[in-house]
Amino acid sequence: MPGPQPSAGSRPLPNPLPRPEGELEGLQRAWRRPTGLRSLTVVNNTSIGLLYIGTALLFFLLAGVLALLMRTQLAVPDNPLIGHALYNQLFTMHGTVMMFLFAVPAVEAVAVLLLPNMLGARDLPFPRLSAYAYWAYAIGGLVFFCSIFAGLAPDGGWFMYPPLTSSAYSPALNADLWLLGIGFIEISAIAGAIELAVGILRMRAPGMTLEKMPVYAWVMLVFCGMVIIAFPAVIVATALLELERAFDMPFFIAQRGGAPLLWQHLFWFFGHPEVYIIFLPAAGMVSMIIPAMTGTRLVGYPLVVAAVVGTGFLSFGLWVHHMFATGIPPLSLSFASAASMAVSVPTAMQVFAWIATIAAATRLWPLKTPMLFLLGFFFTFVMGGLTGVMVAVIPFDLQVHDTYFIVAHLHYVLFGGMVFPLFSAFYYWMPFVSVRPLSERLGRWTFWLMFSGFNLAFFPMHFTGLAGMPRRIYTYAQSQGWELLNLVSTAGAYLIAAGVLVFLIDLARNFRPAVGRGAGNIWGAGTLEWLPSGTYGLRSVPLVASREPLWDQPGLAEEVESGRHFLPSAPAGLRSTLVTSALEARPEYVLALPGPGWSPLLAAVGTAGFFLLLTFKLPVLAAGFGILAVAALWRWLWGADTGPDLGEVDIGAGLRLPTTCPGSASHSWWAMIMLALVCASIFGSLVFAYLFLWTVSPQQLGLAEGLPAPGGPLASGVLLLGSGAVVALARRGLERSRASVLRWGLPLAVALLAGSVGLEMLGHWRTGLRPQTSAYAASVYAMVGLQALFAATSVVMAVFALARSIAGRLSAGRPACFDNMAILWQYTVAQGLLGLGLLHVFPRLTG
Repeated sequence: MPGPQPSAGSRPLPNPLPRPEGELEGLQRAWRRPTGLRSLTVVNNTSIGLLYIGTALLFFLLAGVLALLMRTQLAVPDNPLIGHALYNQLFTMHGTVMMFLFAVPAVEAVAVLLLPNMLGARDLPFPRLSAYAYWAYAIGGLVFFCSIFAGLAPDGGWFMYPPLTSSAYSPALNADLWLLGIGFIEISAIAGAIELAVGILRMRAPGMTLEKMPVYAWVMLVFCGMVIIAFPAVIVATALLELERAFDMPFFIAQRGGAPLLWQHLFWFFGHPEVYIIFLPAAGMVSMIIPAMTGTRLVGYPLVVAAVVGTGFLSFGLWVHHMFATGIPPLSLSFASAASMAVSVPTAMQVFAWIATIAAATRLWPLKTPMLFLLGFFFTFVMGGLTGVMVAVIPFDLQVHDTYFIVAHLHYVLFGGMVFPLFSAFYYWMPFVSVRPLSERLGRWTFWLMFSGFNLAFFPMHFTGLAGMPRRIYTYAQSQGWELLNLVSTAGAYLIAAGVLVFLIDLARNFRPAVGRGAGNIWGAGTLEWLPSGTYGLRSVPLVASREPLWDQPGLAEEVESGRHFLPSAPAGLRSTLVTSALEARPEYVLALPGPGWSPLLAAVGTAGFFLLLTFKLPVLAAGFGILAVAALWRWLWGADTGPDLGEVDIGAGLRLPTTCPGSASHSWWAMIMLALVCASIFGSLVFAYLFLWTVSPQQLGLAEGLPAPGGPLASGVLLLGSGAVVALARRGLERSRASVLRWGLPLAVALLAGSVGLEMLGHWRTGLRPQTSAYAASVYAMVGLQALFAATSVVMAVFALARSIAGRLSAGRPACFDNMAILWQYTVAQGLLGLGLLHVFPRLTG
């Protein structure tokens, strides 16, 4: 199926030379997929991506079953089928599973599967991190879901508002399962986002500059940035509420200076960006599918990219959108209302670009199944956007707040804006991973059942809400007059289920996975993921000259398949890929990638077991699983960066590149900088909590206990600075191959850092301040505790670096282990100094 003519800016590749015999066999040996029980150790992106997608789809089905039970209960008035206690668990689990275990993991899963091939890379930069993130998500998520069968499922709503979820009103373990389980799953999502971001910035094919990146790569880059900034807020919120429940630290107890409203601020600072975290990847899929379906380049590519970035930026100003009825000052509400309306502008820019592309189509008819789902997406998402503008108007929102009108709006935005594009992606990219595409006939049945069922289920809810039906009720009286609308909605829900069932039948009949050897580019698309590939990804890494290389570079597929582009071999029999510069995508070095191993799976089992056993108040068993996790991580990282020193290797076209790269050009350096941003976001969320409590309850936050004398925090600051200086000195010793400087410097730095944290903690304790007495005291200890957590992590990393130095695995030529530790260490120093200023200088200035 031909594409458009080459653009004026495209340039042909010089005629490459044929490659020696045996290179393909070497690639196949290096990237061979393990079999039998060892298949659990697989780490390459295609296999992990398929596992990810399959697990996310399983959670979608499970959440759908819960929804059907709820709709059956609400089909008729006064239905005795489900009691209120179980119903509370059902709607809590439905929302939690859809938002936390399906939506975000599903879009991350598609990215893990597609992005390396789309960018022309062999894999993501940290394959074992992908495997760890998947297993942690799968194990933790399945155990969390199974809690409903033991009557331990959370029942406070997927938003878990205190004081309803505080220990006074929810003393059972149900809420603890949500808090620890979701916090753990969000950590997994952040790990995946860091890997994807590094992959997008540093693993692109040579020539794929930022302006030549596919829109989907841009979207996922913005997605990763949003996850890094937004998700720490909910991690902080869950940690504070769990500390309150477990140790009586009154962050949300008003009688002791706490504020239940603090939870809403932290939760919705995460929760509303998450709507766009879910929508933007789906929009990126739309921007990739429409050009292939129409045979036309995406209209307004620069404007679409700008709109994606603008949407990501504006989404962080919308969290008060969910809090119009909480008594927030009118001026603050007006800013949130304006932002809620403004975000529709960049979204509309994308919609108009898609419509313009369809209008310029060179081929469109007959409509294929992916296009049908996209048209369904247009209708439902625009409808949800219109109702979103309505609820951005404060007087209207006050009328429909917590009614079924909001349920309808939420599902039109999320189901319409994410599920329809995702199913379009299933049908569009299935030939990428399956030797047979999905059925067009069954696909049409799937679409029409889901589309008609969705609108039948959720459109009447607008009227149900306007008629006054509240959310989250498990039954209603016949005298309310809502029975017909509810019965229609229930019928629609079963139609959606029928559509999903047809899709599953289609999968069973036609999905025949053949990683890298699917049915091929049946759509005539122009992007790199449709190049022929194997378990090793692309046979050779292509040089690209445009955003649609398959349209603009005739013969590219044959050249790549015959190994006539970059890195056509496996140097020294190792898995490897190219690392390129972030802006211009110039080749910089060859990265040796790790192969299959048990460490990621064991680390995930240990981490999941640690969090889950803590929930059940079994600290000894939890400690055992924690030790397993640390040991597996130690084993995993111990062998990193220790392969043979290959010097410079030939990557083709007369280029030779090194196989190591220290300093800021290293991909691991970029990952640690992103981790530091996550830490900064966690710290910023905790600072917000401290200042919010200070503002709303000044009478409770008074310093009756007294502040520590200035000498203590001053000494703590000096110790902090000293530890940072010693680490810098040890780095200089490493550069000069003076191992003795590093080996005495790191223990000294550890002692100084530990002394700083201990001195700060002791200073507050000696004043008589106790974390249970007031919200102020709890926030102080939370700040010090966060500093202690990062200090302990830095110490563990320092011990690891010291052990590697003693074992001869750390050198000036391979300093990544030390450099990674130093980044977190210096961040911890900076955070500690800011924390000292907040806890000691700020109260004196304002008191």
